[in-house]
Amino acid sequence: MNKELKVKLGVFRNDRRAFYSFIILATLFVLTLPAEILCNIRPLIIVVDGKPYFPIAVTYSEKDFGGSLPSEPDYKSKNFINLLSGTSTSKPTNTEDSGLGLDLGDFEDDDDENVPVTTYEPLSKNLENSPRDFWMLWPPVRYDYKYIPTESVTGNVVLAAPYQSKSPIGQGLVESSWIDGHYLGTDDRGRDVLARLIYGFRISMLFGVSLAITGTLIGCLIGGTQGFFGGWVDLGGQRLTEIWGSIPRLYILIILSSFLVPSALLLFLILNLTAWMGIAAYIRAEFLKIRNYEFVKAAKSLGVSNFKIMRRHILPNALTPVLTFFPFEVTAGILALVSLDFLNLGVPSPAPSLGELLAQGKNNLHALWILLPTFAILSLAITLLTFIGEGVRNAFDPRKTL
Repeated sequence: MNKELKVKLGVFRNDRRAFYSFIILATLFVLTLPAEILCNIRPLIIVVDGKPYFPIAVTYSEKDFGGSLPSEPDYKSKNFINLLSGTSTSKPTNTEDSGLGLDLGDFEDDDDENVPVTTYEPLSKNLENSPRDFWMLWPPVRYDYKYIPTESVTGNVVLAAPYQSKSPIGQGLVESSWIDGHYLGTDDRGRDVLARLIYGFRISMLFGVSLAITGTLIGCLIGGTQGFFGGWVDLGGQRLTEIWGSIPRLYILIILSSFLVPSALLLFLILNLTAWMGIAAYIRAEFLKIRNYEFVKAAKSLGVSNFKIMRRHILPNALTPVLTFFPFEVTAGILALVSLDFLNLGVPSPAPSLGELLAQGKNNLHALWILLPTFAILSLAITLLTFIGEGVRNAFDPRKTL
């Protein structure tokens, strides 16, 4: 490791606020990366009569468990539990037994009375009334970011509070959503808030880091080219950059979203159109300064190519602003995504988003279990990134590392 870099890393490590902020944020990010293992409507493993199944990794049909449907079962439903236990009963062979009070003949002409009516077969003939041994290992949260339950023990699916609350009709109390496994309640569509927070935090961090990386690479390429060659290349590049930067990103997003299908990838590409401009200005200034140093002139006199000089001699000495502003670029990317989602211009539903949860909290001010946790998570991430950025800036300040 470079001695100078080692000294700077030591300065950053000695800044306890920045170093501990990095540890906390990195830990939260790593914990939310396997969100599918933490929050999922599929069990991690199912063992039926000694045979293991892994629904979290493999998509099974109901037939694989002895049912009759080719589609994937609802692992949380009572029908699936009855199917595993071997207590599922066959469907009624006539509508009179089903309690509907209607018969297929009611909708047919009298001439077709003798036409036989197709009846339903049992869900599983060979397993009916034959008990089976099974057990399931569930994730800590038995919901994902888009699952909407059809039944609830508390009787309340939409905007279920994680604490005991008054009934909407003013009679009696509604039990906590903890009974149904919603540890932070549900949103205005019945989806689990905790699951959407975990998935939303992961998407925000990945989006911010990816946007900062691509913006930095593009900015280094454009700013480095302008600064190294100077002259008309620098002058023309600056004028084009000023013209491009005068176009608001929000207008570009609205125009492109009007005839393109909104998606996270589209949003990422649109924001990358201007995310490079800030770092490009700093890299340009560093290249303009370093290109006149003696070691650069010596490399040119030895016949080293321009690209090799830029990559091996100038860029390593111009990375201070890149590393210093990287945490702030991540912050800007996260805030851009949250802001656009809050305005309903970001990723479409049902994709998890902190901005969409903030919008729900604004529209349902009584649902504090939506607004407060989302605001706390977002504020914590932005605060930790700010502390990290200040620590990196102090560590790479040449006046403090001499």
